[in-house]
Amino acid sequence: MHRGKLTVVGAGPGDVDLITLKGIKTLQNADVVLYDALVSPELLEYAPEAEKIFVGKRKGCYSYQQNQINDLIVERAQQGLQVVRLKGGDPFVFGRGAEEMEYAAASGVEVAVVPGISSSVSVPASQNIPVTKRGAAESFWVITGTTKEHKLSTDVALAAKSSATVIILMGMSKLGEIMELFKKEGKEDTPVAIIQNGTTDYEKIGVGTVASIEDKAREQQLSNPAIIIIGEVVNHRQQLLDVQKKYQNQGKELLEKV
Repeated sequence: MHRGKLTVVGAGPGDVDLITLKGIKTLQNADVVLYDALVSPELLEYAPEAEKIFVGKRKGCYSYQQNQINDLIVERAQQGLQVVRLKGGDPFVFGRGAEEMEYAAASGVEVAVVPGISSSVSVPASQNIPVTKRGAAESFWVITGTTKEHKLSTDVALAAKSSATVIILMGMSKLGEIMELFKKEGKEDTPVAIIQNGTTDYEKIGVGTVASIEDKAREQQLSNPAIIIIGEVVNHRQQLLDVQKKYQNQGKELLEKV
């Protein structure tokens, strides 16, 4: 009997072109694909013959509980099937990929992982926001905004004391609490960007400061799924736009003189 296997695959941040070639090849060989809410349905076209099971989670809405997902993986793999667990971003960055692999391995299932492009760095990059920049940030934190107990991670308070770029995933419901921690550190003027549905056709961005970003988020109706970026690197986006605009204007002036 053909031996089943679980492969956890990172789908990237949302744009279908940002999955890896290895991820596509793995999908093409899949018998079963269990996919999340943040995965583009277009990626499922790479596995036309596979059984496709939506196991995504949204706030307050669960199609499957985590223990049911674990059991599904093991059940299909023990039938000798190639199981792909397709997750948004990178499966080892707040994706619970490690937990699912541990559960499957403990049940005797062979496991593997295909890394994905993490939304934590690629979504800011898609808006010309580097997470590190010489003279602005020498390091960066990537933090979950909400723990499994539905509380704000204590790491946010530690990060607020540093000079690093702070990237917070799943933090929109705690936006006020997060900004208060930065205000306590005297960082009211620190730039902040919020990017919703990054790298997709539905992308929205709001830019402000620690003091103003809550108002910006309300005005632009920003909500999850979104990434919060806090730090001087946020200014790079506008600086780049200003430079581009300057040269565009100079080009127009030259054309007018011709």
